[in-house]
Amino acid sequence: MAAVLEIDNLYKAFKVGFIPKKREILKGISLSVAAGEIFGYLGPNGAGKTTTLKCVLGLIFPDRGKVAVFGHPPLAAKARENLGYLPENPYFYDYLTAAEFLDFYAQLFGLRKKDKEEKIATLLRLVGMEKARDLQLRKFSRGMLQRVGLAQALINDPALLFLDEPLGGLDPLGRKDLRDIIVRLKQEGKTIFLCSHILQDIEMICDRVAIIVGGRVISQGALESLISEKVLFTEVTLSGIDPADLVDLGEPVSTLGDRILLKVFQEDNIENLMALVHERRGRIHSLVPRTETLEDIFVEMVRQG
Repeated sequence: MAAVLEIDNLYKAFKVGFIPKKREILKGISLSVAAGEIFGYLGPNGAGKTTTLKCVLGLIFPDRGKVAVFGHPPLAAKARENLGYLPENPYFYDYLTAAEFLDFYAQLFGLRKKDKEEKIATLLRLVGMEKARDLQLRKFSRGMLQRVGLAQALINDPALLFLDEPLGGLDPLGRKDLRDIIVRLKQEGKTIFLCSHILQDIEMICDRVAIIVGGRVISQGALESLISEKVLFTEVTLSGIDPADLVDLGEPVSTLGDRILLKVFQEDNIENLMALVHERRGRIHSLVPRTETLEDIFVEMVRQG
């Protein structure tokens, strides 16, 4: 697939402190995003995710390096007309209602009145906010603001959508709803660049990821190529066994009532454990092989970085 976004060797530094000293935030970022994919941009707080986004969107200028959006510089009209953006901490004029807020952005993009009204209704329905269309934004919760902010980012029907921590501060139901919307947008042919530190959500919906630590991309690629299917250990929940008898078979993690959670690292010990449970007339409640996750990779890379 053709790349809709290409970042090549991007550097950016800022002057900080009472006696200004340059602090390098981006240290040679390079990556590309293909059309029609959900690309996850992962990193701890302060790693440079938002700074990268601002360089891509032309909100700030890099010190060195190149950015191409649809093959054009970030400030080119042909690049910007097909972009949508939801910042991490959006600021909205909160005395507008949801419908008035979207109407304002629709006017900025020159939508005709008939198309504008239809578009606003469709987007509010998409993000589950049609019942709050006439409610002022100052009365919205954080999750509601995220939803209407996403609707704003879609008002011009962008081909490439940038979302900066869109799932932060949402409850589990809100996160699931937004994940479903993002997947639906991909199915409609849109490309999504998703900045986040919520690894579970990234792992569930992203096609490819890049991990940034300390201003450098330290790993990137398809999720299946990054995550090993090798079994790291097996989690076993059992009861009816004296914990002292399990010392040589695995690592006890916790005890709840008569149930013991045990990590078994050696495959041969699974058979020995099952034989012991049968002999002592105990019971195995669950046996779950644990493979490497994106969280394991991320934590290890952050520690090393």
